[in-house]
Amino acid sequence: MIRPLSMLFLAVCLFASGCQSAPGPDNDATDDFNGLAYALVLHGGAGAMSPDQMPEAVQERYKNALDSALQAGLDTLEGGGSSLDAVVRVIMYLEDHPLFNAGKGAVFTSDGKNELDASVMTGHDLNAGAVAGVTDIKNPILAARAVMEQSGHVMLAGRGASLFAEAVGLELVDPAYFFTERRFESLRRIREMEKHGTVGCVALDRAGNLCAGTSTGGISNKRYGRVGDSPIIGAGTYANNRTCGVSATGQGEYFIRWTVAHDISALMEYKEMDVESAAKKVVLEKLVEAGGEGGVVCLDALGRPAMVTNTSGMFRAYGNSEGERMVAIF
Repeated sequence: MIRPLSMLFLAVCLFASGCQSAPGPDNDATDDFNGLAYALVLHGGAGAMSPDQMPEAVQERYKNALDSALQAGLDTLEGGGSSLDAVVRVIMYLEDHPLFNAGKGAVFTSDGKNELDASVMTGHDLNAGAVAGVTDIKNPILAARAVMEQSGHVMLAGRGASLFAEAVGLELVDPAYFFTERRFESLRRIREMEKHGTVGCVALDRAGNLCAGTSTGGISNKRYGRVGDSPIIGAGTYANNRTCGVSATGQGEYFIRWTVAHDISALMEYKEMDVESAAKKVVLEKLVEAGGEGGVVCLDALGRPAMVTNTSGMFRAYGNSEGERMVAIF
């Protein structure tokens, strides 16, 4: 069952354009807000969706999964774990859940395969790791962390990433592990229409450190070794203790070209915008003008969230050390 939602989060801003943003605690806070001990925000993808097209039973399945992932991350932070540990734990849970387009639930490429991407970044030192186009690493987010912590590189791709993952002791699986009938049927239905989806998480720990991570199965029916924004630092993932952590979901080509995740951080650093204003500027103005669809989840250095999308829905959840929490789709 979903735990009671804080009344603070029940107000979701709906814009005439169909864009939406879910405000967090004291996003218009005065200078006496000293920050939260810890906080965590996550997403499970964004896109065109409506309550009428998604039966209540299906909505509950997604909400329960999001809530369980949120709780796993909050438990890590409550116990004194790092933001990196929390982000990886949340994303692993979502990668292992077939409802989401990451890991086990990854969509299929045009030739009926699964190709996975992931990245992670820590805000205290701007260190980062990523993998792209992997086909046999059970949890790509673990491989991204290993690249960050156990190699001199930022990104490894394809077979090289798998060899590295095997060398550092990560679990490899037969590519058939990622096969789900639901996703394969989806490929059959949408040969002429791309589908998007990603999972991601941003956490602030008790030491005041931010971390952001993102993982995806890409877009259904993709071709030619396409890689989107999820493993690209500054596009789909970014974290900086001076400003914020960001995880993005949507049309990756636009998020890469407009360096969405870093742009939100840059607006905060150079224009002194708050996290929600910066996220809205990028997602609801810049991306919309460019024709890009998608959303972001963010945390600033005090744990205040921004959950902004220019689509009709985004799977998302937020919780913090004060006991405030929310889970939402629309």
